[in-house]
Amino acid sequence: MIKLIHKSIKKGYKSAGSVALLVGWFSTAVIALPVKAAEEIDFVFATARLSVPVSSLQTFAETGKIDKNLRAYFNLAGATDEEKAKFQEALMKPVDVDAVQLSRFLNTAIGEDILNNLGRYISIQGGGNGRAVLKIALIKSASQPQGLTVLNFLDNLPTNIQINLDQILRLRKTVKLVIDGTRILNEEVARLSREATLLDETNFSDLPDLRQPGPYGVDEPQRILLNDTRRDREFYVDLYKPEIWRSGKTPVVIISHGLASRPADFGKRARHLASYGYFVAVPQHPGSDLRHALDLLAGRSQEVFDVQEFINRPKDISYVLDWLERLNRRGFQGRLELDRVGIYGHSFGGYTALAVAGAEIDLQNLRQECRSEFGFLNTSLLLQCRALSLPNLPTNFRDPRIQAVIAANPVNRSIFGEKGLANVEIPVLLGSGLYDPATPAIFEQASSFIWLQSPEKYLVVIEGQAHVDFSQLDAGITEAINSIEKLTLPSPELIDSYANSGIVAFFEVYISEDPDFKPYLSSAYFDYLSQRQVFNSYLIDRSGAEQLQEKLLPLKQEFINLGAAQE
Repeated sequence: MIKLIHKSIKKGYKSAGSVALLVGWFSTAVIALPVKAAEEIDFVFATARLSVPVSSLQTFAETGKIDKNLRAYFNLAGATDEEKAKFQEALMKPVDVDAVQLSRFLNTAIGEDILNNLGRYISIQGGGNGRAVLKIALIKSASQPQGLTVLNFLDNLPTNIQINLDQILRLRKTVKLVIDGTRILNEEVARLSREATLLDETNFSDLPDLRQPGPYGVDEPQRILLNDTRRDREFYVDLYKPEIWRSGKTPVVIISHGLASRPADFGKRARHLASYGYFVAVPQHPGSDLRHALDLLAGRSQEVFDVQEFINRPKDISYVLDWLERLNRRGFQGRLELDRVGIYGHSFGGYTALAVAGAEIDLQNLRQECRSEFGFLNTSLLLQCRALSLPNLPTNFRDPRIQAVIAANPVNRSIFGEKGLANVEIPVLLGSGLYDPATPAIFEQASSFIWLQSPEKYLVVIEGQAHVDFSQLDAGITEAINSIEKLTLPSPELIDSYANSGIVAFFEVYISEDPDFKPYLSSAYFDYLSQRQVFNSYLIDRSGAEQLQEKLLPLKQEFINLGAAQE
């Protein structure tokens, strides 16, 4: 979404006319609330309350002077001189965000959920949820010439607020658990992978290099418009064919894109597979694709995605397979192998892939997870919780033609849960990135790998991978990423080398049923790929699941204890 906002700003959405419209739009909301602006902030503990006037913060931000009110808070917090200096800088540092688009996002169901969660920590004086005043202050501040700053935000609050420090301290503990858990996950997967590597004597330098294109070449992709009249749903599919066909049956793979993405974003993956003799179909999911996200930013849509996508996405896959069966008889003389199809899904596409692979939706588990106070630390949970608004959500979308699944950074844990994932009986490879803020590995892949009961299951962890390919981002967001101190990311080329190799190996073994590719599905091969790299990749199979579970068990208990302390 940040990427889209930056692109929209470049197209001229951030205009004087838009700002004027925004001010008029929110004037009625401001009038409806108390007319005096916030004069003070209460910092609230369980047994203490300390008030700091907003004017104290303004003076500190502009001059560095600390009056007695602010000094009392700094003393209570035990702030160091360095922390005070960073706080002063943070008060004045602007965030470049388009006010109109921010308002559109905050008016979506997901935006409201975010505000509701923030409103638990920053509430109206007296304890009421602060979501309404936060929303107004954020948008009004973003519309002003100096942009959105903490000080500007405080100045635009229509009433006094209180910051609930006990809850924030619990949040800090939870964040630390997430960080510690991610570190433990990385260390344990690395240990298990290296132990397995010691037992493998394969000389991979003597084998074909799966990082390179295959021997079959690639035709120019075709785009076909499909119309599922049963669902009144029109969407397109991009087809990638090998230039030279394999002898015998041609294996087929479907690729499902993620939220606010599009089929073209997976062209590199599709071409690489096609060069190894695969027929690849990449359908559009119109209720959750890039076009829908742009419609939201332009005011043509009211939600981040159409909640019916939980149903439509898996049905899109089955419809494409039905269509390919008809096309196979007419145009390909039956050469496509459509009884054993592989699927690769990224993010929301990971949900899609697991759904058609047999994972069943567990609404009881989803309701429980969506009640979690700290659930928003897992960004993908905001998406998954929207499924609860569907009155008649089917729980099973299994398509028996799907016989192997790769789910990269999948949205999956809460909507399927342990019970739902246990229904997947076909080979599964989960891909995970340790820098992924959208589907954090410790939430969305670690537990899922342990819960899967498939006899053939794999977990691939890529250090530094951050959910999306940053090479596709515009200059604005790239500049913002580069400005983050000490943040280093792996190159897209390195991530492609890991991903392309694993995808080809997995589908060759489980779709083409070629045992010659089995050595590539090993810890030793990913160790080989990682040689002389700053960011490593690791693979473990089901033999490491039990040890990983034991290592993560104390962390799970800490989460349980922290949750019990909150009740």
